[in-house]
Amino acid sequence: MYWIVWSYDVKLAHERAFERAYGPDGDWVRLFQRAPGFAGTELRHGTDSASHYLTIDRWRTREDYYRFKDAFRAEYEALDARCVGLTESEHKLGDFETTAQEQQ
Repeated sequence: MYWIVWSYDVKLAHERAFERAYGPDGDWVRLFQRAPGFAGTELRHGTDSASHYLTIDRWRTREDYYRFKDAFRAEYEALDARCVGLTESEHKLGDFETTAQEQQ
């Protein structure tokens, strides 16, 4: 399994729109679902700040994710441009894979 984790600080009064776009039934998930290997998205709301969120996108493999990025580059960039006004900042926390021990 391959995970991509992002951290967002959402603009005040944009929280619901952000949740609609980034949630498990949102615009991003609808785009991701068009590609083989997508396994789901989790949206988490921070307890330390009303505007802090995490997304965790799950893909079967790293290769599945990068094939998606290549195949849907234009759609990805267009959606990203539409969503940029919802956040003060976004940071990719990292890409993660199943450990060798978990694969055994």
